[in-house]
Amino acid sequence: MLKNYIIPGLLFILLSIFLPGTQGCALPPAGQATSPAEIKDQMGRSVRLDKLPQRIISLAPSNTEIIYALGLQDKLVAVTDYCNYPPEAKQKPSIGGFSTPNIEKIVALAPDLILAASIHQKQIVPQLEERGMTVIALAPKSVNEVIAAITLVGEITHKEEASRLAAEMKSKIKVITDRTNNLTETQKPRVLNVIWHDPLMAAGSGTFADELIRMAGGVNIAGNLSGYPSISLETVIAANPQVIITGVDMGTGADAPLQFAQTEPRLRNIDARLNYRIYGIDTDLVGRAGPRITDALEQFARYIHPELFPENKR
Repeated sequence: MLKNYIIPGLLFILLSIFLPGTQGCALPPAGQATSPAEIKDQMGRSVRLDKLPQRIISLAPSNTEIIYALGLQDKLVAVTDYCNYPPEAKQKPSIGGFSTPNIEKIVALAPDLILAASIHQKQIVPQLEERGMTVIALAPKSVNEVIAAITLVGEITHKEEASRLAAEMKSKIKVITDRTNNLTETQKPRVLNVIWHDPLMAAGSGTFADELIRMAGGVNIAGNLSGYPSISLETVIAANPQVIITGVDMGTGADAPLQFAQTEPRLRNIDARLNYRIYGIDTDLVGRAGPRITDALEQFARYIHPELFPENKR
């Protein structure tokens, strides 16, 4: 059960968020004459676009969320088995798993644009390009690079909605960081983000959760570790987190990490338990490099510094 969810939903997300930078060239509106455009994607690849995309396939849940947020769903001809947001995305034809898309099915759908992730770089992208497919990879590793990915998709699809969405996300970030940037180190609570409980796994450096904790004015007690490592209970107890945020809505795992943090006897004396500061957050908000990443930031900020964000109390 853990393997079935964690690997496609979280660990592959980690593998797919490295290599920064986007450069794009906007294409003219449909119906106007176009000349070929060279687009640099977030894996540093130069990709030639001969026309405004009309048939798009998404190879990652985060890409699907971007497509819907930009109002491009009518051009979306297929998604993966894990593309579940917004709910209507589940009604689209599937081309298979996140890491194991069906190449022949993709080719049969005749897309003129495929949005991939960095996990597809070594095997999937070359196979698609050998078959004449146009592939652009979105591989953000930070919140700002998520916004850059959205901007890039807006440029190559000529959707002005991307600029509005990017501005809205930047505004949300500024509202939060304006209040947290001047905190002293002693004002920053010790935070643990629990990914799974058996074995106990935390979000370390190089993850979105680590960045969100820092932006929200906290100190990640697993920040000296990389990725999504296993962490011992002894280490957690010694670090004495003041706030614990766990993943919830994890498929068949449901809220097991939250229940663990709330009930594990050996954690009974840590500050987070004593002060009732253990919270759950939808794992997809934190793990997906899409428009909802700033919603995750808002929740982290409310959990870590409720005194700074009274308007967000629920």
